[in-house]
Parts: sequence; C-alpha cells; structure tokens
Amino acid sequence: MRIAVIGAGISGLATAFFLDRQCRSCGLTDAIVVLEKEMRVGGKIRSDCDQGYLVEWGPNGFLDSKPATLELCGQLGLSEDLLRSDDNARKRFIFADGRLQRVPETAAGFLRSTLISWPGKLRLGAELLVPRGHHEDESLADFVRRRLGPEVLEKLIGPMVSGIFAGDPESMSLRSCFPRIHELEQQYGGLIRAMLRLAGQKRRERRAGKVVAGAAGPGGILTSFEAGLQTLPDALAASLGDSIRSGVAAATLKPKGDGFEIVLADGRSLMAEVVICALPAPQLAGLLEISRPAMTTLLRQIPYAPLQVACFGYRSEDVPDELNGFGYLTTRSAGLHSLGTLWDSSIFPQRAPAGRRLLRTMLGGATRPGAGTLSAEQVRGEVMEDLRTTLGVEAAPEWVRIISHAAAIPQYPPGHGRRLAALEELAAGTPGLFLVGNAFYGVGLNDCVAAAGRVADRVLALLRQRRG
Repeated sequence: MRIAVIGAGISGLATAFFLDRQCRSCGLTDAIVVLEKEMRVGGKIRSDCDQGYLVEWGPNGFLDSKPATLELCGQLGLSEDLLRSDDNARKRFIFADGRLQRVPETAAGFLRSTLISWPGKLRLGAELLVPRGHHEDESLADFVRRRLGPEVLEKLIGPMVSGIFAGDPESMSLRSCFPRIHELEQQYGGLIRAMLRLAGQKRRERRAGKVVAGAAGPGGILTSFEAGLQTLPDALAASLGDSIRSGVAAATLKPKGDGFEIVLADGRSLMAEVVICALPAPQLAGLLEISRPAMTTLLRQIPYAPLQVACFGYRSEDVPDELNGFGYLTTRSAGLHSLGTLWDSSIFPQRAPAGRRLLRTMLGGATRPGAGTLSAEQVRGEVMEDLRTTLGVEAAPEWVRIISHAAAIPQYPPGHGRRLAALEELAAGTPGLFLVGNAFYGVGLNDCVAAAGRVADRVLALLRQRRG
C-alpha cells in the first residue's frame, strides 16, 4: 500500500479523491486506502430524514461564492443536484434589545436600522480615523473594539462568530479566523478605505465587461442537496469504492523504514509509504502520542467548543406567519440560553413536510461550554423558553431531535498560527506525513475542500520526486 488516509470526514475523503484522480492522470499506480473507525463516512456531515423532517447534524450547506466545493461537485457529477437556498434565506436577524431586528444588507439600510444606535454608527464611521494596527496576533474582539467600537462587537460581530464558529470573539485570533480582514487593514489602512477602494475597482472591471463578485464581501448563496449535505461525502465514498475501509480504527502511527506502520485497534497493522492524517486534533494527538510526542503536545492545545443542536418540528399554525428568513442569532446581553435559531424550512423548504416548519437551535459554544453536559430534557426546556421569548411560540413541538457534540468546532485562539507553523515544521521532519482537517486552516466546508486540494498537490509532488 502506498498511501493511507486516516479519517473519512470531508477532509480525508476529498484528499483521497483528489489524489486518486491525479495519480491516475499522471500514470502513477499508487494504491490509496481510507481508514474510518465508524461504519459510515462523512464525519460531522450527516443528514437524517425522519417523519418528513430532514435534519443536518453538522453544517447546513456551503456558500457558492468560493470555487473549491462547487468544482468538487462538478468532478463528482453532482452539479445538477445542487440545491440553492430560498431567497428568504438572505434575510437574517439579531435578537437584541428584547426583539428581533433584521441585519441591514446595504449602507442605506444600515443608516435606517435601529440595531446599532446613532452613537454606535458614528463610532463605526470614525473607523476612517483609526490608525493601522501593528499587533502580531490580535483577538477578534480587540480588533473590533479598536476599529469599529464596542456596540458593533456586541450586536453584530459577537452573534456572527457564535453562529459560524460557536466561538468567543475575546479568544479568537483575527489572523487565523478572518485572515482577509487582517490583510485589508494592513493593505489599505482600514476597513472602510478597503471597501471604497475595492468597490471602485469592481466598478472599473464591470465597465470593462468583466464579471465580478459584489463589492460588499464574499457573500454567496447557501447551497446543499435535496437529500441533505451527506450527498457529498456519500458521492466521494462511492467514487473511491473499495479504497474505503469502514469500521477500522487506527490506534498508533509509527515511522518504520521508508514509510509508516499503522497499528490498528484490533492489533493488526498496515504499512504505507505516505500517511495523511485527517482526524480531529484530540484523536490525532492520541495517534501520534508514542512516535511524535512534540506534535501531540501542540495538537492538544487546540481547543474545541461543545454544541447542542435542538431540532423542533411544528405545525405551521403554531409558529409566526412571518417566519421567513435564515433565522436569528442572539447577543450575549439578551440573557437567552441559546446562540440562535435557524429557520431550516425557510432556508430549504424541502426540509419539512407540507404544513410543517423545522427550527434548529444551537446551545453551548465557547461562551457557554457547560451547556454540553445538559440532558436532552434540559435542552428541550431551555429552547422552548427561548423560542417563546424571541418568536412568541407557545405550543410544544410535535417532533424533536436533539444532537450533542462534545467537541463540535475547533477554536483558533491567538497563537494558532504559530502553533500551526510548529506543527508543519515537525511534520516536515517526518517525510511522508501530512495533516489535513478543520483543526488547522479553516472550519468551513469550503476551507476543508480547498485544504484537501493543497495537501493532495503536496503528496503528488513528493511521489513524483520519489519516482524520479
């Protein structure tokens, strides 16, 4: 066996798929095997359908504004199966000051909005006067307070990162979580200056006949599949065929000769020339504990946030008629139990039976890690209380599914970049060992697929070098 991929989440499957295609096109006959301890593939990507309700255990979809996942879908023949979210999903809300408030989408809308007070708006406008920062690895909260003011942090940025990362802006690295924002400040001296310059550049490109993205940011439409996001890992596994070995757990990885010995949990062992580790950081730390203790120490410094996901199915008449939008996130000062609620059947109407609505509420995250230990009954009670406060829902749900993730999403605190550099240096000292996954260079699906492509290119370059 030439190449072993340990872990059949989206990162491992995509890396194996890219390598398989590249090796075939280059005439390399390198056998690839993917080891997965569970009987199913996909990791936290899992779509379940019960009584007509389609529930996602992990991500709800991916944004079509970045090419990596769309291109992968094209290679798998899935382009015609893509399902774009309803136009209502563009309407997003924040629960602040005791009520739902729509997040403005334009500058004019922002000025009219009451979400941010006039003093807060004036403070944001003063961003033009704030000098360029020189912090090596600033927290997101410190950056936002410095450039945009505390109210924007409380009512916009805090809720946003709780929804994307289940994170706490006080303990998130700006450079690792939002590298583009750091680059814009360094390149243009500020965010408003950057937006004005980029908007002008895009206008010039449009006049020249070029097709360009909107000036307001990456944007994009949330995209999935009619049968749920699990369609993607299932298609990858089908393409890889017999290369997938489910129910096979790797216990220890040891360099041996010109390759590696993978000791399995059942006592058997496999040999491989190249090993790609696509496991969550805690499991990867255990795999390398004997042979690479320095890497294990660094991996165990990557924190994870727990998450409880409560999926409630309601009769349409039991929820507000105007429940059309992506959903809402909450400010910490709102005093709610939850991070927010997605209106899943408004985003993708196919996710609930006719005459029914599906709501998905998140609790826990880095700002409330203790929620990870709540019982199902406690989660249900807290969510019902929050939905009563935010949406006025008094009825009990007719269908409930509660999903618990003890370690849901890796967190990137200040210093994450230095930790990654040290990990990469140690891995480079063990030729043939590669790391991939959402613990390193981005937690989103697009990030994972893009990183898988980069790792596949590096593996292919190594194989070509060794084959002469």
